[in-house]
Amino acid sequence: MPEAKPAATKAPEGKDDAKPAPKEAPPEEAPAEPPKAETPPEEQSPTAEEPTGIFLKKPESVSVENGKDVVIVAKVNGKELPSKPTIKWFKGKWMELDIKSGTRFSFKETHDSASNVYNVELHIAKVLLVDRGDYRLEVKAKDICDSCGFNIDVEAPCQDSAGQTLEAFKRSGEEKSEDTGELDFSGLLKKREVVEQEKKKKKDDDDLGIPPEIWELLKGAKKSEYEKIAFQYGITDLRGMLKRLKKAKVEVKKSEAFIKKLDPAYQVDRGNKIKLMVEISNPDLPLKWFKNGQEIKPSSKYVFENVGKKRILTINKCTMADDAAYEVAVADEKCVTEVFVKEPPILIVTPLEDQQVFVGDRVEMAVEVSEEGAQVMWMKDGVEMTREDSYKGRFRFKKDGKRHILIFSEVTLEDRGCYQVMTNGGQCEAELIVEEKQLEVLQDIADLTVKASDQAVFKCEVSDEKVTGKWYKNGIEVRPSKRITISHVGRSHKLVIDDVRPEDEGDYTFVPDGYALSLSAKLNFLEIKVDYVPKQEPPKIHLDCSGKTTENAIMVVAGNKLRLDVAITGEPPPVATWLKGDEVFSATEGRIRIEKRVDCSSFVIESAQRADEGRYTIKVANPAGEDVASIFLRVVDVPDPPEAVRVTSVGEDCATVVWEPPKYDGGQAVTGYLLERKKKGSHRWMKLNFEVFTETTYEVTRMIEGVLYEMRVFAVNAIGVSQPSVNSKPFMPIAPTSEPQHLTVEDVTDSTTTLKWRPPNRIGAGGIDGYLVEYCLEDSEDWIPANTEPIERCGFTVKDLPTGARIIFRVVGVNIAGRSEPATLAQPVTIQEIVEQPKIRLPRHLRQTYIRKVGEQVNLLIPFQGKPRPQVVWKKAGAPVDPSRVNVRTSDTDTVFFIRQAARSDSGEYELNVQIENLKDTAIIHILVVEKAGPPMNVMVKEVWGSNALVEWQPPKDDGNSEVTGYVIQKADKKTMEWFTVYEHSRPTCCTVSDLIMGNEYYFRVFSENICGLSDSAGLSKNTAQILKTGISWKPLEYKEHDFRTPPKFLTPLLDRVVVAGYAAALYCAVRGYPKPKVVWMKNKMEIREDPKFLMTNYQGILTLNIRRPSPFDSGTYSCLAVNELGEALAECKLDVRVPQ
Repeated sequence: MPEAKPAATKAPEGKDDAKPAPKEAPPEEAPAEPPKAETPPEEQSPTAEEPTGIFLKKPESVSVENGKDVVIVAKVNGKELPSKPTIKWFKGKWMELDIKSGTRFSFKETHDSASNVYNVELHIAKVLLVDRGDYRLEVKAKDICDSCGFNIDVEAPCQDSAGQTLEAFKRSGEEKSEDTGELDFSGLLKKREVVEQEKKKKKDDDDLGIPPEIWELLKGAKKSEYEKIAFQYGITDLRGMLKRLKKAKVEVKKSEAFIKKLDPAYQVDRGNKIKLMVEISNPDLPLKWFKNGQEIKPSSKYVFENVGKKRILTINKCTMADDAAYEVAVADEKCVTEVFVKEPPILIVTPLEDQQVFVGDRVEMAVEVSEEGAQVMWMKDGVEMTREDSYKGRFRFKKDGKRHILIFSEVTLEDRGCYQVMTNGGQCEAELIVEEKQLEVLQDIADLTVKASDQAVFKCEVSDEKVTGKWYKNGIEVRPSKRITISHVGRSHKLVIDDVRPEDEGDYTFVPDGYALSLSAKLNFLEIKVDYVPKQEPPKIHLDCSGKTTENAIMVVAGNKLRLDVAITGEPPPVATWLKGDEVFSATEGRIRIEKRVDCSSFVIESAQRADEGRYTIKVANPAGEDVASIFLRVVDVPDPPEAVRVTSVGEDCATVVWEPPKYDGGQAVTGYLLERKKKGSHRWMKLNFEVFTETTYEVTRMIEGVLYEMRVFAVNAIGVSQPSVNSKPFMPIAPTSEPQHLTVEDVTDSTTTLKWRPPNRIGAGGIDGYLVEYCLEDSEDWIPANTEPIERCGFTVKDLPTGARIIFRVVGVNIAGRSEPATLAQPVTIQEIVEQPKIRLPRHLRQTYIRKVGEQVNLLIPFQGKPRPQVVWKKAGAPVDPSRVNVRTSDTDTVFFIRQAARSDSGEYELNVQIENLKDTAIIHILVVEKAGPPMNVMVKEVWGSNALVEWQPPKDDGNSEVTGYVIQKADKKTMEWFTVYEHSRPTCCTVSDLIMGNEYYFRVFSENICGLSDSAGLSKNTAQILKTGISWKPLEYKEHDFRTPPKFLTPLLDRVVVAGYAAALYCAVRGYPKPKVVWMKNKMEIREDPKFLMTNYQGILTLNIRRPSPFDSGTYSCLAVNELGEALAECKLDVRVPQ
């Protein structure tokens, strides 16, 4: 029974019956909550159910008033659960209430350890009309799951007229006594308008029992949504509802903020995205989105979009947590919707398969679905199979990811039938056929005829080792006793009767349990009457093992049982003694024992061992004499494992395995060997030969290069196969590389030869460690290694060779598998240096004059060729270069000419000589070291006329070791002495300066220019050029000063613009006014101040507002206000920022 507040208790007979009388509970003394009492059975809710399963107390359906609180209580029996349960509350079939926790829904769970009972509660604060509907409580604990449903009905708040009248009737005054103060009836007075509103509200509420809030929702909804809303709010009279809606005059209140509101509800599959869109009337109004009352911030999950007046909220990858109420607020208006996230349909990927099994077999019926954790329903012959049934039956359910398995530990005939699996996206079925297992008789019982005191053994053998049975004698079950032994070993069943008596004669039957089968045999008792004639006869041992030799030998396989029955005759009966060597055996129990019978002595060895091998002697004696016989027992066994298994060589896909024969051959000659191999780390061995291999060396083929393998060997003799040998050390099939390619001679001297080659075409998994170079004389076959350690590069110089000898060279590649095939030169090489004529390869840039600035480095690299190494000489002007100024480094193939800091004295013609004996090559190099030129000389103003002046000068004394390419002429007013360039790159030594201002006096200066730039100083004119004024006099006219002040006026207004989001935008206009007006830019009539997003400029009346990377939020009305002391002017435009689709 759920516990709820008084307003939330559902009355069984009617609403009025559940209300307390006003006299019994006045408002001043009414408690906050009436005491809880047990509800009589006749007043219990009709939806109450008796507790079943794991529920001690199920939640009940309740009815509450709108705005009140309600508490739902349930109790769970922890004794029925294997672990702590997981409690979940649902509304409807699949909407989990945990996602609404913290708003109006709260949950409580307590555990009473003494009684092992879990108390769970659901608290709903301020119940709304949307909370009405069906609810469900689900309890899970490992494989146990149970649930129960209940209903919450929400009613509109009812008014108690009697209670209100009594409450309104009160006394005035500050004292609270009932007898003091005057009666005040003003509370009973009501305005007419209020009475009419209450009547109207009551009428609307009484009409079909539908609250006015639901009518408002129906008026604004589409016709296609009437049935959905009626089902959601529990409206059953659809025809009456439609008649009322048809008669009602629908008046849609037009929203001021929204042009288009959200739909009442949205539905989306889990994992997909959904868009919620509204259209607002004013795009400048701020807008906010809320989820369950909490404001939503932009993120990768929630994406906000502004397209014109449309505002879109996109929810990506919806989960069950997104199943909530969403609200959008613009100014003071709001619109609400609810998003339902639907689980995708569960599809069956791998259906059930038909199975045919025998009774007692283990059966697993598996199905694979498209989602993990999906709920599936198992059915047998159309009846649902629940977990409660699994506790009673022999089956259980198992989940393994996407696989759902129905497991029968031991199937019976009752389990056969048609099994179905159903999901919300499909179903499949399969048939389970269970048959009785047929029992096959391998050995039947034979009839026996025995003498008195002998042993009778009935033995039979069936096909199933697990089958048990009973023995019967003449239809009466035989019970074990001292004389009767019943045994069951594997497939064999035995009935042994010792010391047979006449009463043991009869029909014996063996009946297997569970099978309609019986095996029968008859025991016949043979009674022999012998007249006693006392006589004496010497003992005699009757023993014949081979029949051909006098040596009595017996062979037994190790592990088998040996029973040696030796017949003995003699009168009186002789006494038998067994010996092994000198050791006497007398034990009658144990692994080795002696069994004594009439006319027979038995020597029994259970599970023969190698130590049992030897010569055994039996002695028999009586008063008439004695007899002795010996038997040699030979114990044979499988051989020991082979030893020292090892791999001696490997190839690209092969290996050679060698091993030693086993130390002990098991008493039988080893006939051969079996080999297995596996990859290292694997547990799967692969047989290499199915016929025994007689040798101790085996070549294994068809392996993968670069993979580690292990080997083991079995020895085989006539008895069987030995245990496997110890695994060989891991080995890897690796082949040497192919021979190196393109072996050539790069250089030969009097004592060395330089070889070069290319890597092999095939290297393989073993890689290549390097190369070995070997050589031999032409007439010899002894190869001499040139290097002891492998070299990695594809080139090598062989040194210390005899001059003039003819030598053959070869190169081999080396890796972990060994040496490759050699690459050999086709012809021998004569060790003698070849004279090569010297030649200088002068770089292209040194074939012209090489120019450097003073202080820079001079670094020349000049290659040459010639053999033997030529002699290199540098000269300047026919003399060797100064080593204090020039550094020269020469190698076999090039020479370097280096000057750290060049000076002008280093300029000149240099000669490079490369000489080998009488052969010589020469190169001439011109080096020019330059610097800036000096200033021009004797700068003077030669002539002045009008506004012109003629300036002349002389070239500089020092041209910086380079030609003067021009001059730069500058002028300066004597008053300011600010220099201005008149001419640049002027080649003549004179120039005419024009456009000089009358009345001013000018100086002139000249810079010289060469390849290094302008000179550091300039030549200054020794005299000046004075521009005289002419005889013109100026007389100002008399006039009245004009008033240029004007109020602001926009010459070019602002124009409406549409721009693309993310690209810079600018608004332009032109204004005129004097004094210069003050300009203010505004957005939506709000001044734009120091915002880095906006840049405002005013260039000679042209006003510009630059907007950096605008977004849809920057859309709006922009205005420009120009103000001065004479007035103001305003220009406006609209900016629309659009997002590219």
